[in-house]
Formats: sequence, structure tokens, C-alpha cells
Amino acid sequence: MSAETTKEREQSSAFMPKFDSQGLLTAVVTDAATGAVLMVAFMDSEALGKTRETGLAHFHSRSRGRLWMKGETSGHTLRVEEILVDCDQDALVIKATPAGPACHTGAQTCFYRSLVDGQLVRNAS
Repeated sequence: MSAETTKEREQSSAFMPKFDSQGLLTAVVTDAATGAVLMVAFMDSEALGKTRETGLAHFHSRSRGRLWMKGETSGHTLRVEEILVDCDQDALVIKATPAGPACHTGAQTCFYRSLVDGQLVRNAS
């Protein structure tokens, strides 16, 4: 990539997502009200486009190899309030309002355990 493209990506107002070699961006989802980290997922251009079009978080499932909308089976959708883009546009923070638990386990967040002395300890909720 040219220095000019890098400068434009890092300093202009142009949205120029920088997908990795697999066509993905990392997306960290936080609760818009509390700031808690809810989940981390990946977006390809299709997921990013659907998210922007619908206002509901869509991701690329690496295991299923397809687009999925968070909550498509559980109803626990994520309504996007704001999308933050990092300096080189290869990662996003999505501030969202969850309609139920964010984790497929039923926990409010996928980050429901802490590593303490080499063991996972469930956080108090």
C-alpha cells in the first residue's frame, strides 16, 4: 500500500475498511449503555454492509462460512448505536443495545469469566 493511501486511511474522513487476507475485520461489541464488552466477532464486507443498512449487527461466521445476524435464532439482537473505527481501519468497536443476553451460553456477555491463578472463575453478575 502506498504512503498516500495509508495517510488517507489514517487521517481523512474517508471510510476505507482494511480487511485482512481472509476478507475480515475484527469487531468488538460493547453495551452502549454500560460500556461492557459483550462479544468479539468478525465482519466481512457483506456483514458490514448489512449492519449499516439495517442497524442490526451482522457478522461473518468463520465456522459456518456465511453471513449471520446476531439473534437470528434467539431473538437476542444487537441494535447498533455507533460504530467506532480504529486508526488504520482494520478493527471496529460497535456500541450496541442488546435485546437479551449477548452470549450463546445465556450469559449477558461472552466475557463472563476471569483468569485467576491459572483457572477460569465465573464473574459475579
